[in-house]
Amino acid sequence: MSIVFIILIISIISVNTALWVFFMPWYVGKKINCYQNELVDRHYKEVETMYRKMRGWRHDYHNHIQVLQAQLELYQYTDAVEYLKNLADDLLKVDTVQKTGNTMVDAIISSKLALMKERNIRIDITAHVPQDILISGVDLCVLLGNMLDNAMEACSEISDIKDRFIRIYIDIVKNHLYIAVTNSMKEGCKKEGRRYLSSKIGAHGFGLLRIDSIVSKYNGFVNRQNEQDVFATEVMIPLWKEESTL
Repeated sequence: MSIVFIILIISIISVNTALWVFFMPWYVGKKINCYQNELVDRHYKEVETMYRKMRGWRHDYHNHIQVLQAQLELYQYTDAVEYLKNLADDLLKVDTVQKTGNTMVDAIISSKLALMKERNIRIDITAHVPQDILISGVDLCVLLGNMLDNAMEACSEISDIKDRFIRIYIDIVKNHLYIAVTNSMKEGCKKEGRRYLSSKIGAHGFGLLRIDSIVSKYNGFVNRQNEQDVFATEVMIPLWKEESTL
């Protein structure tokens, strides 16, 4: 084997190693940032759609009152009752605003609740979040958005709608932001060792990475478990700033 050939092989290996060490982290980081931007944009559109429906219902409120008033004046009680029933059903489609105490959390959760109801997913939610916490609005949006999207997509794969459910619990526990999302699912999860893998392909697979990245950024903790067609994700993020040491 000639020296030139050996040098060529070493050069190729060196170039490949350099690309892997320097280019791949940059490429993955860029893809994750693109995914985050797309996710935030999608959440914004979902929130905008929900509030547009609510504004539309309020705009028509006066017309509804006039119709009911006319029916009652004409003693059309059966028609009035039926009209009220239809209004109640219509209101359920837009009456999804969740009051947690935090504007950002309210917007994200409310938009997701509307989508869950459209997919016939039973919802059980308890959420209390202060307005001022040491987590940026964008990070909170991406974290909650990913957790709820994952739960929704898992439920949507279940053919029998009576088996679809999502439980959401968010509160401050011992000076930590505690988020727990539990959902039904169709089948077992993919795992690599103790790490759960996304069943989705392409950019969507960055969801779990974004959750882990944001929790790590705030020195938090993630716990994922599955058992008997149920998946649970718990997140705890400390709400104090660590003092720097000199």
